[in-house]
Amino acid sequence: MSMAGNLRKVGSLRTVGGLRKVARLARRRPRVDLSHPARSPLGSAVVNCVTYRDGTRQPGGRDLVEAVELVRKADDGFVWLGLHEPTEREFAGIAELFDLHPLAVEDAVHAHQRPKVERYGETLFAVFKTVCYVDHAELTATSEVVDTGEIMVFVGRDFVITVRHGRHGSLGPVREGLEAAPEQLAKGPAAVLHAIADHVVDDYLACTDAVQADIDQVETDVFAETGARADPGRIYQLKRELLELKRAVVPLSRPVQVLATEPIRVVDPEIQAYFRDVSDHLLRAAEQIAAFDELLNSILQAHLAQVTVAQNEDMRKITAWAAMIAVPTMVCGVYGMNFDHMPELHWRFGYPLVVTVTAAACLVLYRAFRRSGWL
Repeated sequence: MSMAGNLRKVGSLRTVGGLRKVARLARRRPRVDLSHPARSPLGSAVVNCVTYRDGTRQPGGRDLVEAVELVRKADDGFVWLGLHEPTEREFAGIAELFDLHPLAVEDAVHAHQRPKVERYGETLFAVFKTVCYVDHAELTATSEVVDTGEIMVFVGRDFVITVRHGRHGSLGPVREGLEAAPEQLAKGPAAVLHAIADHVVDDYLACTDAVQADIDQVETDVFAETGARADPGRIYQLKRELLELKRAVVPLSRPVQVLATEPIRVVDPEIQAYFRDVSDHLLRAAEQIAAFDELLNSILQAHLAQVTVAQNEDMRKITAWAAMIAVPTMVCGVYGMNFDHMPELHWRFGYPLVVTVTAAACLVLYRAFRRSGWL
């Protein structure tokens, strides 16, 4: 089937109300962050569809099919299509229009993918894990600290398709930043891919800085005077959330290295230098996470040591008091046997003497335990 036939076939891709309204609404509220149940301003998966030529956003709100026709006819510029959690049915026409590989389409629709970069012919497919720090008034054993999402990016010679999953990670700021730097945007779809990668990694760094504040608070509580009573569940919760952050950050190292070093047709060598900078920032985030993990292990071990010391302290006190109580218990046990012939049994001062000797023995034991630090 000819290209014109394919374009007619996907004419059904035009969303409710038309993509013209989407573009107008996106310009009016460029920083809108989409979340369920309204995934986009028009209630469909399409967030925005914009054509760029020479780094400049083209006026008008053409629908997707018309925009692609004009770009390919002029052999200049590219189309940036933004989607939020599309269904298979919504994505089917897009996949056919841009000749996307079925495996990549399946990954983009169903999400829950590991960060990666794959090449399918002339198309590059990249997966990024997004992270967001969840604000909380007080860290508890059940607090959610890190929320994750995903951004899938299809990059071709004349198009960029971004598919976002999750409640955060809006690409509005990325689009605004690129439009404010037309010389960078003029470098083509690869510039958009770099901007997204840079944005995602910057969020990693912001999230690690916020997590560090929680770790510092836990560390302060553990080493306080009442540290033995601190809730160890908070430490375990931080370790679990840190593991979630690690799963997003560490696997991305290899894909970014591929984008920075290996020759890729749709990535200009000039853009690869920018990916090397992203790789450096990603390495910093990964090192911070590894350091946090080690620090949390040390904090947990310190807390367990404090609990052990506190328990030993309690046992020493109990032992000391038991030793002092044993003296009058022994004396009472001896005189409670009711023998007729016992020392001082019929002596007037026998009872006061025994009580005085017993109290003196207990006082000597008490002073000895205080001196040794048991009491």
